[in-house]
Amino acid sequence: MRRLISLLALVTTSVVGSQAFAQAPMSPVMQGLFLLTDYPAQTVRAGEITTIRVKMQNSGLAPEPMALTLSGVPAGWKIDILGGGQPVASAMPGQNESVALQLRVEVPKDAKPGPQQVVLSAKGGRLQSTELPLTLIVGTEAPAKLSLKSRLPSLRGTPRSSFEYTVTVGNDSGKDLTVALSAQGPANFQTTFTEGFGSNEISSIPIEAGQTKDIKVKVTPPRDVKAGDYPVLVKVASEGATADLRVTLQISGQGKLALSTKDGRLSGEAEVGKSSSYTLVLNNDGTAPVEEIELSGTVPTNWKVEFNPKTIASLAPNEKKEVQVLVTPGDKAIAGDYVASLRATARGESSAADFRITVTTSTLWGMVGIGIIAIALLVLLGAVARFGRR
Repeated sequence: MRRLISLLALVTTSVVGSQAFAQAPMSPVMQGLFLLTDYPAQTVRAGEITTIRVKMQNSGLAPEPMALTLSGVPAGWKIDILGGGQPVASAMPGQNESVALQLRVEVPKDAKPGPQQVVLSAKGGRLQSTELPLTLIVGTEAPAKLSLKSRLPSLRGTPRSSFEYTVTVGNDSGKDLTVALSAQGPANFQTTFTEGFGSNEISSIPIEAGQTKDIKVKVTPPRDVKAGDYPVLVKVASEGATADLRVTLQISGQGKLALSTKDGRLSGEAEVGKSSSYTLVLNNDGTAPVEEIELSGTVPTNWKVEFNPKTIASLAPNEKKEVQVLVTPGDKAIAGDYVASLRATARGESSAADFRITVTTSTLWGMVGIGIIAIALLVLLGAVARFGRR
């Protein structure tokens, strides 16, 4: 019985709660037309032009043209209402949409310091209207100010790498600036600037007041640079304001193989079926050791090529190593010129050279040929002498 009474009480409480929730008044959605700006009180400067961003918001109303007017504009001041960069006299945002507007405020040079009240009004044909009061404070001119920073000011790579830094330039001034870009680095280091999402090289970039822009600084070191840390000073400047940032290239050494001969001639001679030895010179022209070098070659069919040594454990920077290569033309090779492609391959490095080999036949076969010809002539002379008498 007690359980039944408790269950009835619970059901009754749930029904009453649901009815109370259904009868509770919902908060009404705000409808109307509004003129909005992030900063209704701003500082402007005598002799300068300031742009104020305004938004006309339509919340739940049917669209209609709204005439725009300004009141309270001080004598000598010029304020234009812009939409899409062009002067406009009215705007019509769609239902639950907004339209972006700008006020272009041109303050005369002789304007006195202090606040000025200006009102932007919008009025429609259905008695809809709204106003936006603005306080424009004429202040003294502040000097230009720039900032420069990077999240990754130090990068590591090899002499063949291109070091690319993303740098953020900030205009901390009260006016728009065109910022010049430059860099100072070690000799033969090349530096270029591009926009953060662009590919065209630039030497300056416009930045609006209080805004920042990302630029890419690409530094390319010379191929023969030695391992070490190299600083590059990135500079920005505009109207007497400067800022600089030091970035660092951490360059690790890299080996560079070169395969040649003592005298630089990549040619030689060989006889059919006989081995001929040539001396190759393997040089490391890089700035770091080259490890695990292996020599190989590609020769015509039925030829043989051997290297001594075939592998080299390590070759230090500027070190040279002589390698003997043994080439054996095939037994059926015809006299003429042939090409043997010789290669030296290591971890991350390789070098190749084409070696021209002139193949000649053996002198023994030449003597045998001469003997055969001589015997043939003797036989021919004997035959002539014998049968000539008849």
